Amino acid sequence: MKLHAQPLLAGFLSALLACTGGAILIVSSAENAGYTNYELISWIFSVYFFGGLLNAALSLYYKIPFGGAHSITAVAFLSTSVVVFSIEELAGAAIMSGLIIAVFGLSGLADKVLTYLPKPLLDAMLAGLIFNHIVKIVPAFKESPFIGGLAVLGFLLFPKIFKKCPPILGVVCMGMLALWIGYDFPAADQIPFALPHIISPVFSWNSFISLALPISLLILSNDLFVALAALRKNGYEPSAIKAITISGVATSLVGWLGGHSVNVGGMMSMLCSSEEAGPQAKRYYSGIVSGVLVALFGLFAWKVIAFMKILPLSFILIVTGFSLLGVFIQSMQSAFSKQQFSYSTVIAFAIAVSNVSFLGISAPVWSLVVGLFMMKWFREGKAA
Repeated sequence: MKLHAQPLLAGFLSALLACTGGAILIVSSAENAGYTNYELISWIFSVYFFGGLLNAALSLYYKIPFGGAHSITAVAFLSTSVVVFSIEELAGAAIMSGLIIAVFGLSGLADKVLTYLPKPLLDAMLAGLIFNHIVKIVPAFKESPFIGGLAVLGFLLFPKIFKKCPPILGVVCMGMLALWIGYDFPAADQIPFALPHIISPVFSWNSFISLALPISLLILSNDLFVALAALRKNGYEPSAIKAITISGVATSLVGWLGGHSVNVGGMMSMLCSSEEAGPQAKRYYSGIVSGVLVALFGLFAWKVIAFMKILPLSFILIVTGFSLLGVFIQSMQSAFSKQQFSYSTVIAFAIAVSNVSFLGISAPVWSLVVGLFMMKWFREGKAA
């Protein structure tokens, strides 16, 4: 039993990573886009329930600690980009994105595309998107200093008191304590139980360029490739073709239910396969635990939405910002650690931060297009 304590804890922390900031981002994205509660339930249910089952099944079958649900980096992208798209267009984009990923997995094209579009450029775009969420911590702190103060205290103290504890757990726990002490919760809406439903997808050139391509690139570069690298670093030999292809097919299928992705996760697989997850032969239990908890979270989607809708905006902004802090730091380090991409990454970052659409194409896409042009124009990345 003692051997199983570490995988259980790692699985719990992995699930927590997916079910905090990621869920809040989906709810806020759907509200900004004007989606109904019925559509939002389908979105959350599909990506968490089926995402959890997929990773639990992969972990059990291959005896490899796959952790994941949906792509948090992709939903961070959608939080600013999906506003002008309907749920039907999002469904169509997810289906196309999944097909792109599956084709890449079967053909080996992913390596070539990501070589042509280097990771520092993708990370500069992602860092710019996430930066918009990070900076909102400051005005949220000013609006609710008691909630913000306890959340920051949790962020600082929890990893010191509880070893290997992710700081976001401290933010959530201490933030909820602040709400319990000083916030009068309004009555929650009575949102009835609902299963995910089939959404008739709409396929358009605009959604392909503005949503499907960026989502597929983000899932490949920030989830699948990170997961495969972490698993191999920790002594496992997962099949890249199978992991990428299965994630692509699953993403296409869940797109019919309004979900944006279902895939093997980068940070979650890293956590489940690390030494802190126990003996190597037992670590796959962490993937199973993580997947089961994530699936249960999705099963209660209607309750999750009702609860999140009564939380104060300042708390949501604080939790979202802190939950993305680790991804932001990694993206910034990757984007600006190599001097040979200096102009292209700065321009890509600035355009993504601006969040300004032009000619119906979203800022993240423009950041990649202009960044790629700058990279070619200044011959960045070429060997001296």
